Amino acid sequence: MAHVNDPAVIDRLMRTKGTWAVVGLTTNQWRSAYEVSLYVRDRMGMEIIPVNLPGDDVHGEKGYRSLAEIPVAKHPLDVVDCFVNSQKVGGVIDEAIAIGAKAVWLQLGVFDDAAVERAKAAGLDVVVNECPAREGWRVGL
Repeated sequence: MAHVNDPAVIDRLMRTKGTWAVVGLTTNQWRSAYEVSLYVRDRMGMEIIPVNLPGDDVHGEKGYRSLAEIPVAKHPLDVVDCFVNSQKVGGVIDEAIAIGAKAVWLQLGVFDDAAVERAKAAGLDVVVNECPAREGWRVGL
């Protein structure tokens, strides 16, 4: 069964200050993750952690190659924001579950019903096919 987003969950995730790992955030300014991550950090007031294959720093923030490399004792993850292909998001969600993230947010066009069900079964909040920058007007950010 396809996931239906709960507006109350979206509101809470967007309004509660915390740490967002942005998976797929690179220095490529033409990618959606580049601008959306600035919105999450500067408009929503969240700490962001870039996660990309080379582990590049982005927006002056320390980058990591994977979620498993993030020192979660120092930076517990509230949200794992997924800017990856649908074919890869299942692995990201499994990693988010393994490191104790509280929520996963699948960006526009990113779907994996089985992985979403695994996240829900593990107690994570889930948002699918949505963007915080697009929801900001509704939430008042």
